[in-house]
Amino acid sequence: MGGGNDEVVVGGKDKEEEEQDGMSVHSPCKALPSSASSLSKEQSEVELELTLLEALEIYPPVKLRGIHRHFVLYGLMEYLGRSFDRQFTADEVLQLLDRFYNIEMLKSDDEDVDVLNHEEDFTLPQSYFEKEEE
Repeated sequence: MGGGNDEVVVGGKDKEEEEQDGMSVHSPCKALPSSASSLSKEQSEVELELTLLEALEIYPPVKLRGIHRHFVLYGLMEYLGRSFDRQFTADEVLQLLDRFYNIEMLKSDDEDVDVLNHEEDFTLPQSYFEKEEE
């Protein structure tokens, strides 16, 4: 390390071999031709995820747990479908949501079904009949 003319050696290669055209061989800007399709696939995945997050502003995921879950899921399917000009299935949307949320936590409980299936006879209050008699 005595003089100013020392070459930097990285992994057995000197600095001149490491750089080409002023850019590092390991630079992400210099993608290999074979990875061009994977790069566009990654970009489309990012666009899909961003669009899903935009849709979640309108259709909050917390409602996927309640009685509105089918309407919210349908809304997400429609939003994504309009944004990308293709149909999305419910399973595709749920797989996308699974990247951001624990879908298992959003599944309905048997308790919800019991509450929704509970029937009660409806009767008018007695005060309604008293007003009619007067």
